[in-house]
Amino acid sequence: MTAVHILLLFLSFTFLDNRCDGACAEPESDTEAVVGQGFKLGCLSCKRRSEVKASATVEWYFKAKGEVDFVQIYTYGELGPTIENEHFMDRLDWNGSKRSNDIQDASIYILNVTLNDTGIYRCFFNRILSYDNYEYTTVVSKVVYLTVVEKATRGTASIVSEVMMYVSIIGLQVWLLIEMIYCYRKIAAAGEEALREAANAEYLAIASESKDNCAGQVGE
Repeated sequence: MTAVHILLLFLSFTFLDNRCDGACAEPESDTEAVVGQGFKLGCLSCKRRSEVKASATVEWYFKAKGEVDFVQIYTYGELGPTIENEHFMDRLDWNGSKRSNDIQDASIYILNVTLNDTGIYRCFFNRILSYDNYEYTTVVSKVVYLTVVEKATRGTASIVSEVMMYVSIIGLQVWLLIEMIYCYRKIAAAGEEALREAANAEYLAIASESKDNCAGQVGE
């Protein structure tokens, strides 16, 4: 099995293993929004034991740039979403877990972003884990530092991701080239060996025929 095949198999098994385990990732939210556009404030908190029943409510808080205190801006629970602050009235939409009280994605979407939306956002998961004989309450918080700009700029993460993509492509091409050279040499060596064996066989056949001819002449 070649190194390329091993690499591909490893990536496939890793992906399948994550799928089978029901893996939950908690990626960081984007942190740069553009004036006049929409923006998703990401907030994820994975439940570590999927077999445990749970329910959760979510609260979002915001501290504007230059301010000292956080103010509550959004709540999501059994009765649905509630916008708690006039500054965000009619500009926040729920973008998280749906049709389940077991909330693991508490993302919200800001419509028509303004420069005044720059600041620090915090989301809180108030989660209740239900076991056979008792309930356990946990609180998980996430922080998003949001910067609002007039014009979109290319983030460092995007640049790094693109560079890593090209590095991976070049690496695979190098492996393929090495494999091609190895296979070519192996085939060439096998061809030379076959030619030598054929030449030896032909030489032995000629030698045997010559020997028989000599023996026939002596007999005469």
